[in-house]
Amino acid sequence: MNKMLFIFLWLIMLVNTIVAQEEIKLYKKGPKVISGITEKEESYNNAWVINVTEARMYAYIVPKGKSAGAAVLICPGGGYGGLAIEHEGSQFAAWLNSIGVSAFVLYYRMPNQHSEIPLKDAQTAIEIIRKGAKKWNIDTHKIGIAGFSAGGHLASSAGTHFAKKNRPDFMILVYPVISMTGDGTCQNLIGKAPSEQLVKRFSNQLQVTAKTPPAIIIAALDDDVVPVEHSLMFYKEMQKGNVPCEIHTYTKGGHGFGMKKSGLKIDNWTDTVKEWMECNKLINN
Repeated sequence: MNKMLFIFLWLIMLVNTIVAQEEIKLYKKGPKVISGITEKEESYNNAWVINVTEARMYAYIVPKGKSAGAAVLICPGGGYGGLAIEHEGSQFAAWLNSIGVSAFVLYYRMPNQHSEIPLKDAQTAIEIIRKGAKKWNIDTHKIGIAGFSAGGHLASSAGTHFAKKNRPDFMILVYPVISMTGDGTCQNLIGKAPSEQLVKRFSNQLQVTAKTPPAIIIAALDDDVVPVEHSLMFYKEMQKGNVPCEIHTYTKGGHGFGMKKSGLKIDNWTDTVKEWMECNKLINN
């Protein structure tokens, strides 16, 4: 009995170590550009957050291994109006931990039509992770970014608009918004009557170059919120630029499935991501 109790307590300690979260504020002295949002940040059932004006991230660091491992900055979706922080954030972070990958869930600021704000937050977060890589036992050449829906747009923005210090090494894009098509997500980011130049800047399929990092894209063919064409056009441009990219589409799954289980084949999309990460030597064996 004592032995079983010891094992039980050890497992609890191990789980707590894996999911222990450190809050990291991106701008200790405050950001240079603000969104103009004055409403107080609100959280609903610890799953949905609105009015995010303080950029921060929460670290989910795996126990130190023999060698430095990969890390992923996670951008939850929410139409650039809120953040689905549970099934597109903390739950995905916990899954990454289970395969030996550290994770950081990004609470990026809502743009309120200040288009550069989310991208600046993602870039700053990557820089912080890279600077703290030694402390967190992270390989500086294996720092990627993942995003869901509008968070997928932010992740693909980080992968197509970058400087050397904040370029992600890989992208995981799940039912991502890619092109600025004029819907609510786009309006929240660039406004209702954006310039042609602004539309082009944030239509990320137009920004792919040979320096864009490798990517895996996951999408459902029956997505009626963000049509699968977004994913397909990004994949097409990655192919044109000879940038390694895989796309995996599922017949059924809709939009916003994230880490939810629905009894469909798409429930296993994380297995596909794991295999891709293994093939790209992003997971230590």
